[in-house]
Amino acid sequence: MTGAGAIDASATIWDRQRRWVTLGAVALIFLAAIEALAVTTVMPVVSAALDGEALYAVAFAGTLATSVIGMVASGAASDSRGPRAALYVAVVLFLVGLIVSGAAVTMHQFLIGRLIQGLGAGGQTVALYVVVARLYPAHLHGRVFAAFAAAWVVPSMIGPFLAGAIADYLDWRWAFLGVAVLTAAAFAMIAVRLRGVDLGGGEPLQRRVFAMRLVLSIIVAVAAVAVGLSAEAVPAIGWPIASIAVVVIGFAMLPLVPRGTLRAARGLPSVVLMRGVVAGAFFAAEAYIPYLLMERFGFSATLAGLALTFSAFAWAGASALQGRYGERLGNTRIALISLGLVLVGLIAVLVTAVLGLSPVIVVICWAFAGGGMGLVYPRLTVLTLAYSDAGDQGFNSSALSISDSGGSAVAIALAGLGVATFGGGAGAFWFVFVFAIALVLLAAIPGLRLGHAAEQS
Repeated sequence: MTGAGAIDASATIWDRQRRWVTLGAVALIFLAAIEALAVTTVMPVVSAALDGEALYAVAFAGTLATSVIGMVASGAASDSRGPRAALYVAVVLFLVGLIVSGAAVTMHQFLIGRLIQGLGAGGQTVALYVVVARLYPAHLHGRVFAAFAAAWVVPSMIGPFLAGAIADYLDWRWAFLGVAVLTAAAFAMIAVRLRGVDLGGGEPLQRRVFAMRLVLSIIVAVAAVAVGLSAEAVPAIGWPIASIAVVVIGFAMLPLVPRGTLRAARGLPSVVLMRGVVAGAFFAAEAYIPYLLMERFGFSATLAGLALTFSAFAWAGASALQGRYGERLGNTRIALISLGLVLVGLIAVLVTAVLGLSPVIVVICWAFAGGGMGLVYPRLTVLTLAYSDAGDQGFNSSALSISDSGGSAVAIALAGLGVATFGGGAGAFWFVFVFAIALVLLAAIPGLRLGHAAEQS
C-alpha cells in the first residue's frame, strides 16, 4: 500500500487496499466510544462504591490530563518514524489502564488506572489521525472521520444503557474489564493488517525539542489534576490553587499548539482553540448529566444512560451529515449552527435542573447538544489536516487533541470545584451548566475565525 499522495482520487475508504485498516481503526474508535460512554454513566456508582465522591471530577479530568502526555509523545513519534509503533504502545497502555481501573478496590487505585488509560487514549487518537493523513487522499478525510463518528452509533444506542444495566445488575467493574477484552481482540486485528503497510516517516526526532514538549505536557497534566484535587480543599484555598494551575497550563501549552492559538489568530490557531473551548463546555456538562438524573430525579444508572444514548446518536448522525454536506455549508456556518445547538441543550438542562421540570426534557434536549458537537468536531479535524503538510501532521493533530483534552480536563475540574463550593449535590449542579454556557459563548470568537484551507469533505 502506498501513501496518501500516491493513491488514486477515485479510491474509497472501503476499497481492497484499505478496508482492513479502516475496519481496525473504526473498531478501536468503537471501543473507545463504548468506554467513554460507559464511564460517564457508571461514575456515580463507582464514586459511591469506592467512597470517592470528592474525587468525582478528577476521575474524568485526570484521564484527559494524562492523555495530553500521550498525544505529545505519539505526535512526535508519528512525525519522525510513522504512526505504527505509537499506535501499538498507546493501545497497550489503554488496555492496562482499563484493567487497573476495573480491578480497583479504592478510589485512588481507580484513579491510577484512569491516568494510565489517559496516556493510551491520547496517543491512540493522534496516531490514528496520522494513519488517516498518510494512507487516505485528502478528499476522503471527511469520509474517514465520518466513519469514525459512525462508530459511535452502536455504542450510543447500547453503550450508556448497557453500562448502567451492568452497574445495576452485575458489577460496575465489567464496564472496564469487558472493554479491555474486546480492545485486545481489535488490537490483534489491526496489528496484523498494518504489517507491511507503508505509513511513511519524516524528519529525524529532535530529542531536545521532544524532551521540552514532553516536560511541558507533564506540567499541563499535573496542573490539570491539581485543579481537580483542589475541590477537596476549602474554597478559600481551592480556588487560588485552581487559578494558579490554570495560568500554569496556559503558559505550558503555548509551545504545544500553533502560534497564535490563545489569541484566536485566524486559521489553524482558531481551529485548535475552538476545539478546546467547545469540548470543555460539552464534556463538563455531560459528566454531570447522569449524576443530575440520579441525584435529583432518582433515576437508576440504566435509565440515566438514556440521556447519553440520544446525545451520542445525534452526534453520529450530525457527523455523517457534515461528511456529506460540510463543504456546502462552509466553516463559519457549521461553527455557528453547532454552537447554537449546544447552547439550546445546555439552557434546557439548566432550566430543568433549577426549576425541577420533567427529567424527560434533559433526556431529549441533550441530544441537541450532541448534534451540535457532531457537526463541528469532524469539521475541525478535517480543517486541521487541510492546514497541515507531511512534516507537521503529527504536531498539528497532537495540538488539536491536546486542546481538546486540556480544555475538557480544566473545564470538568473547574465545574467540580464549583459544585463543591456551592455545597455539592444536586442543588449545586446549576453552576456546571452556567459555566458551560459561558464557554459556548466564548467559543464563538474562534468559531468566526476558522478560515478556509484546502479541506474537502
